[in-house]
Amino acid sequence: MTATALLRQHAEQQYAEELAALARADDRPKPPGWKLSPWAVRLYLLGGTLPDGFRVSAKYIGNARLVEIAVATLATDRALLLYGVPGTAKSWLSEHLAAAICGDSTLLVQGTAGTDEAALRYGWNYARLLAEGPSDKALVPSPVMRAMREGKLARIEELTRMPGEVQDALITLLSEKTLPVPELSSEVQARAGFNVIATANNRDRGVNELSSALLRRFNTVVLPTPDSLEQEVEIVEKRVAEMGRALALPAEKPALEEIRRVVTLFRELRGGATLDGTMKLKTPSGALSTAEVISVMNGGLAMAGYYGDGVLRAPDLAAGLTGAIVKDPVQDRVVWLEYLKTVVKEREGWKDLYRACMEVL
Repeated sequence: MTATALLRQHAEQQYAEELAALARADDRPKPPGWKLSPWAVRLYLLGGTLPDGFRVSAKYIGNARLVEIAVATLATDRALLLYGVPGTAKSWLSEHLAAAICGDSTLLVQGTAGTDEAALRYGWNYARLLAEGPSDKALVPSPVMRAMREGKLARIEELTRMPGEVQDALITLLSEKTLPVPELSSEVQARAGFNVIATANNRDRGVNELSSALLRRFNTVVLPTPDSLEQEVEIVEKRVAEMGRALALPAEKPALEEIRRVVTLFRELRGGATLDGTMKLKTPSGALSTAEVISVMNGGLAMAGYYGDGVLRAPDLAAGLTGAIVKDPVQDRVVWLEYLKTVVKEREGWKDLYRACMEVL
């Protein structure tokens, strides 16, 4: 399958040109096993211009110091935990860190309530195990074991969704940088460049707290929600444009004011007050993250492109907005209805959105 036929490319594929340009220009010291120096990784993530004029796009829009701490952590023997509420770009940053540092973001373990130790350590091909007994050929390495063997970064998504006893399988691995395989009387020792990036959030149901022993093996970087309205609008505008191209949506680029209106709505409900501070608001049960704003905008563009005239308007957004905000059909519906009647209806230039959303409700 060609790269252009893929719905979503890995970061190292999508931004291969930028990574190659950074590698050519990078004359700074590199930690063992890294493809780029910490200086180049920072530039890749935050964007900038190389000495030859090549423009590197920003992948993360936010506090530059947090990015520097994350990159510096991975240059040490401590693992990195990206922590925060849902939708704060934890997985996005994890993927791009792995792409820039080792050129491979695919060594991934997805944490769930059903994840077992084999996902972090290794498993077995049981047909070969029964036929031949324990052997290297019968062993099925986990992404973490492969990362140790190859000197790359392993990514663990939603670490707090894993049961506590599975989480604790990481303790020895992170401390000793060794993965014992007692069935073969052997072990896998990590090569230079190996480390772990984990993500976790504390908002979703079904979260398992990390033990203090495991937390001591991580350096934790808390990723916040965007600091300002302008910053969040910039993030949404950039991601909506990128995803619109990838999905080939037959709609015009949304007007900046339409993006600003949706972001304002989310920030007010998320924060429990209007942006001017004149009115307190009830907050819905959901996180109302930036990622959900992007999803609402893309859904609206699909509606406008396939069922409208290609221009994004309030009726195209109404159903997506309501679906993102009303997670609890009783409590959240009351919150949303009150916000529509007290804020949206009275705000200048927003009456079209009020009418469209009331029709959906």
